[in-house]
Amino acid sequence: MRVGSDRESRDGPGADADARHRGWFEIRWRQLRRAPTPVVRAVLSSIVVAAVLGILFLVYDLLLDAGADLPGGDLRVLAGVLFVASVAILGSWLTYLVVPQPGRPGVRSKWSAALGLFAALPIAYLALVLLFQVVKPLLSALGG
Repeated sequence: MRVGSDRESRDGPGADADARHRGWFEIRWRQLRRAPTPVVRAVLSSIVVAAVLGILFLVYDLLLDAGADLPGGDLRVLAGVLFVASVAILGSWLTYLVVPQPGRPGVRSKWSAALGLFAALPIAYLALVLLFQVVKPLLSALGG
């Protein structure tokens, strides 16, 4: 009976002794390049919704900062809540439309909508950070 080497016991039988071990960044880069199609579609649909609604929200915010007298007054907090809710709902709905259930081509299910929701919520908050911590200060600096 042959006793396996240290490497074989760690990596399993038949593991190549000359296999190159990848670093953390290289593994994550490979995962990013080879992301599953449903995940890519879910993320892209949520990014599109967040971009369109985010631009509208930023315009509203800039108008209020410029002193515009809009009906209802300053409703930025409500607009922020509606932005996040709208990105979550529309991102889930778009993902439901463009992502079939795995293993069942052409079949839409709650799975697709859940995938969209899990993609949409972080994207909505990242969009808010990007808009109000990066884009708005850049626009203010350019506008003088």
